[in-house]
Formats: sequence, structure tokens, C-alpha cells
Amino acid sequence: MQNRVTLLFEIEYPIVQAGMIWASGWRLASAVSNAGGLGLIGSGSMYPDVLREHIQKCKAVTAKPFGVNVPLLYPDIDKHIRIIIEEKVPIVFTSAGNPKTWTSILKKEGIKVVHVVSSSRFALKAQEAGCDAVVAEGFEAGGHNGREETTSMVLIPAVCAAVTIPVLAAGGIATGKQMHAAMVLGADGVQVGSRFVASPEASSHENFKNRIISAAEGDTQLTLKQLTPVRLLKNDFYLQVQQAEQRCASADELQKLLGRGRAKKGMFEGDMNEGELEIGQVSAIIKKIKPAAEIVKELWDEFEESLAQPLK
Repeated sequence: MQNRVTLLFEIEYPIVQAGMIWASGWRLASAVSNAGGLGLIGSGSMYPDVLREHIQKCKAVTAKPFGVNVPLLYPDIDKHIRIIIEEKVPIVFTSAGNPKTWTSILKKEGIKVVHVVSSSRFALKAQEAGCDAVVAEGFEAGGHNGREETTSMVLIPAVCAAVTIPVLAAGGIATGKQMHAAMVLGADGVQVGSRFVASPEASSHENFKNRIISAAEGDTQLTLKQLTPVRLLKNDFYLQVQQAEQRCASADELQKLLGRGRAKKGMFEGDMNEGELEIGQVSAIIKKIKPAAEIVKELWDEFEESLAQPLK
């Protein structure tokens, strides 16, 4: 299949693996790229020297395009950007900040830039900043989320109507049928996160992967809205946050409760009680840990099957 996304990224399938903290290292990114999608290294949980190491290892095991996801609020972002330019990474996905800050600098180096948005208003700003594409990420998504709480079914067509650049749909997508639905709504491709966390190549802890495949509907909740909204699996830490919010705790109190290293503690070190466990609603239908290449193939095969099926 060739469309605006496959042509932009020079990939076989319009499937992008999200650059998630504590999950998306060089092993996962290279596996997805080698399978015909676009793999992303998640730089948000990496020190600059660690990011360089992951980029170099990824280049060593794939000749296919791959990218880096850069949260714009990262404290050492200038160092990350410099490393990305020095290592000649071809594609950068930015999130959680103003795309105007770095887009023109990256594009001058020949790097394709995609920005993650939660509204059509932000999508327009990304287009005006010169981004090559946007990711329309709905309320269902895991990790940090939009304050608007707009679901993918509403957000995708709204963003597609607002911009002329390619649109990737994200949030609540783990199957080929869901991919088909997103593209019927106007998306040119999909960005998939949670499904790839439950893979052997993801750097997340096995405890976290096993918790994902045992999740049921309603086991995640968008919380910490006074700080930055984030979707979490419910555990002891989540309950502490909920109790604090019910007594109208201040942002300072919530920040103190969150502390430092809470996400690493949960997703990377495997503390299922006190760790921060970021994952999407779609975890409720993920029932098996599978290799990344198999996930890409299943997504595409089911997408093509869905295309061929008549309406019931």
C-alpha cells in the first residue's frame, strides 16, 4: 500500500510504533521498522548519552527508516536535539509543547517532523509551524493525554477536516479493525502504543507486560489533571492519587506524591503497587505478549481483511 504516510516515511505499512517512555528502546524500534512499519525510540526516559547509544544500536540493526519521539518539556531537550542532528536521525515526533520551538531547526537539517496533538486547534498550530504530519491522539490513549478529553472517534475527523498535512490516528488502536475504522474517519495511518508494550522487544518490565494482558475494561483512568493529565492502570499509587484529589489536594501536594522516578519504578522496575503504570484503555483487549513483527503483520492482515468484508 502507498499513501501519504508510507511515502512520507518511506515505509511499507502506514503503522507507527509510539515512542513510549520505559518501553521504546532500540530493540522495539528496530523490530517494528524491520517489519515494515516505523519504529520510534522514546527519548523521554533517556539521558542524552543513553539516547545516543540507542540511536547507534538501532542504526546497526536496521537499514530501514526509524525515528525518535521527543517530549518538548524534557529538561535537556537541546542536548537531545543536538544528538538527533549529529546522528542524522531522519524522523522526529514531538509532543507536550510548542512545535514552533524546534521544528524549523530540525527541518533545516532535512529531518521530517511530526507533532502529537489532542485538538484540531493544536493541529493547525503544528501545520503552521511547518510540521510534515500530525498525530491526532484521542482520550483513550495511555500516558500523558489532552485536557480536552476528546475521544478518537471525534478527534480524528475533526483534525482531518482542519489540516491538509497527513494525519496519524492514535488512542484506542491495537487491531487491524480499529486501524480500518481510524482510516475510514480520514486518517492516513495509525500510531500504536499499548499493543507494542506487550512485546518481548519492549524494554518494560515483565510484571508490567503481564499486568497489561490481564487488564479489563475500566482498569485505567485519566488522572493527575492538575499537573499533566495521564492515563494510568489502577493500583495502590493510583488510589493514593484519587484520595488526594477527592480531598482537593493542591498541585504541590500532588507533585510531592508523584515524586521522582515513579514511572521508572512501575514500568521499568516492575513495582505494580507503588509505581506509575501508564497504558491505554485498549489494554482491555490485549491478551497476549507477542513479537513486534507479529504485531505489525497481524495489524496489517486484519486491516486488509476488514477492508474486504461487506457491511453487516
